[in-house]
Amino acid sequence: MSDAKTHIVLPVVSGDLPSSYAGDISADEAWRTLAGNPQAVLVDVRTQPEWNFVGIPDLSPLGRDPVLVEWQTYPAMTVNRDFVKDVTSSLGAIGRDTPILLLCRSGARSRAAAIALSAAGFTHSYNVAGGFEGDLNEARQRGTANGWKASGLPWRQS
Repeated sequence: MSDAKTHIVLPVVSGDLPSSYAGDISADEAWRTLAGNPQAVLVDVRTQPEWNFVGIPDLSPLGRDPVLVEWQTYPAMTVNRDFVKDVTSSLGAIGRDTPILLLCRSGARSRAAAIALSAAGFTHSYNVAGGFEGDLNEARQRGTANGWKASGLPWRQS
């Protein structure tokens, strides 16, 4: 991840969200950012069942835990309208320029979450492209093509 403040403009995700955020980073870049910047935060935006049954990133080698805040609420998968409030409440008093790395299953929900946080003034909200499980491979399975697990980064069953 470079120090340049680049903003990528993408199509609007929802009628009430702007279409920009700090950008996409790989799972490996996310790990390096977390390891190199003790202020950086990983927010896993998947659902409670995903955290429980699929697993979560293990940040214990870095002496911290991921922040778990649903972007969409299971089972209806409706957008959590309190997402920004829930994240800011979970993070406490952090600066608006704190690197916030957002992670979901494959990078779609976390992209929307990055856009929402950017709209709320968090200028360094990044989407972890490939997410936790990554894209489908040729056999239509996740976890081998890209993302946190495929990169060999630490994770655990919760």
